[in-house]
Amino acid sequence: MSDDPDGPTGATLSYRNILEREMENALKEMDRPVLGTFISGVSAGLNLSFGALFMAMVLTFSGGFGSELTKQFVLAGVSSIPFLFVVVGQTELFTAHSTMAVLPVLDGRASLSDLGRIWSVTYVSNLVGCGTFVVLIVAIGGRMGIAEPAAFSSLAGSLVGLPWWVIVLSGIVAGWLMGLATWLSAASRDTIGRIVFVLLTTAAIGFGPFHHAILGTTEVLSAVALGTGVTLEAFGLFLLCTTIGNVIGGTVFVGLINYGHIALAGERKDVEFEAKETDDS
Repeated sequence: MSDDPDGPTGATLSYRNILEREMENALKEMDRPVLGTFISGVSAGLNLSFGALFMAMVLTFSGGFGSELTKQFVLAGVSSIPFLFVVVGQTELFTAHSTMAVLPVLDGRASLSDLGRIWSVTYVSNLVGCGTFVVLIVAIGGRMGIAEPAAFSSLAGSLVGLPWWVIVLSGIVAGWLMGLATWLSAASRDTIGRIVFVLLTTAAIGFGPFHHAILGTTEVLSAVALGTGVTLEAFGLFLLCTTIGNVIGGTVFVGLINYGHIALAGERKDVEFEAKETDDS
């Protein structure tokens, strides 16, 4: 293996190479037909919704936990698995695009209208996927005894009923972590590395639990549909504030900062120096 991290056989990519590659990927997605992006976004919403189902199954089957810490660790672990389905499977997730799609705009290769289009298509398609999965949860969750309404009431209860500014700030943290998951996954040259990065960062979202617009939509909307007392008004406030926070977290704290410290760092220069010979006598 070459010792040069910029070389084609290096174990990792240089930051500058990662930035260039991700800008090219983002541009390809912006040029992709809307229908293809929409279908991929629906797939991402469906796949990520397994996180809500897995957490509800844990709460339904557990019969209680010895401590709140144990409960959060378990929920964090199971909620992170579907992020692998999305990130490694490379379907279109809005909270990933809030980080990567902004890069070519900052570099002058794409316009704000291009960014708005990819954001709107992925956002709407992700929510369509979530809504479709909620129908599945309502149809089989209680009848099969795998996801009781009380489980979704508990999950939604940690996301709604908070002041709007708390939801926004929590959404910033979740967007930040999701952006890191996307960026670190892009930095890895092997599947194992991508899996580790995604699991660690997204498990932190579930451990909080911090507000993630797409995963949280399935949790809260299921609680609404199952008649647990969560209202559509509470869901609307959750979705609005969480989306704002996720965009700020991914765009500013990952996309903008990473672009700034890489693209604006200046060109790498080779420094030549002449070694001095010392007289050992």
